[in-house]
Amino acid sequence: MLIIPVKEGESIDRALKRFKRKFNKVKMMQQIRERMHYTKPSERRRQQLLRARYRELKRQMEE
Repeated sequence: MLIIPVKEGESIDRALKRFKRKFNKVKMMQQIRERMHYTKPSERRRQQLLRARYRELKRQMEE
């Protein structure tokens, strides 16, 4: 759980901005989405290979 202490005289908008920055840095949403369902390690590797192929094809098309 993230705890963001609000300093005296600090606006809520500023504290919210710090919270959002810290939230993204910790990659909490990514972890939550990954834990929603189990993916086998072989399936995870396959997805990584497909993404790498896609990126490589896209890079070649740009050149």
